[in-house]
Amino acid sequence: MDESTKKIAVVTGAGSGIGRSVALTLAAAGWAVAVAGRRAEPLEETAKAAGDGADVLCVRADVSDPDEVTALFGSVRARYGRLDLLFNNAGTFGPGGVPLEDISYEAWRSVVDVNLTGAFLCAQAAFRQMKQQDPQGGRIINNGSISAHVPRPNSIAYTATKHAMTGLTKSLSLDGRPYRIACGQIDIGNAATEMTERMQTGILQANGQLAVEPVMDAADVARTVLHMAELPLEANVQFATVMATSMPYIGRG
Repeated sequence: MDESTKKIAVVTGAGSGIGRSVALTLAAAGWAVAVAGRRAEPLEETAKAAGDGADVLCVRADVSDPDEVTALFGSVRARYGRLDLLFNNAGTFGPGGVPLEDISYEAWRSVVDVNLTGAFLCAQAAFRQMKQQDPQGGRIINNGSISAHVPRPNSIAYTATKHAMTGLTKSLSLDGRPYRIACGQIDIGNAATEMTERMQTGILQANGQLAVEPVMDAADVARTVLHMAELPLEANVQFATVMATSMPYIGRG
């Protein structure tokens, strides 16, 4: 690919799961990808999996730390000079199976700091870069969740942040219009990752029973993100839901 036409992406939470799958799919499609995460070793594994011909920049960064987010986007600007895509993917479920009344302030805060504040900080940094660069514009894709629509039992911190992600997406879409900055959200249900391993052994349902839930390949999510990313900035997928076909979402509750 001509270096002058190469598209530049930042993928957070790229050391595993959906983030890694999206980073590899973008790299295979010819994108230059800056992969970010809290641990350097998994990022290097992602870069290695992309192959020798891929343009992958590894940046260790905690998205909940404003200074580290500033450094992340500064590294991307120094290396590539512009930014075309942010996949705002980093997230944590928090304490699983803990009743609402027993969740500590620290546990609540840790989920909010990563899932919401981290997403905001990365979106803000991307927005600034996309507004200033020439040609102006770019795209932000936020990783929502099925939980942006309906909760699971004992998931108040995760669910609240994913509902908030929808508000973040809408505000970014509105505020980005004058600057050709498009923002969409992908809501994902039961992609097969480390985070969803318990789906395959039995997870608590709304009726109080445990049930095994079907999962899908994370590559199916990555292909959808690639489609959203490669649309011209005059077009936008505002919201997309990609889920295991038979998971208990429609009719859940």
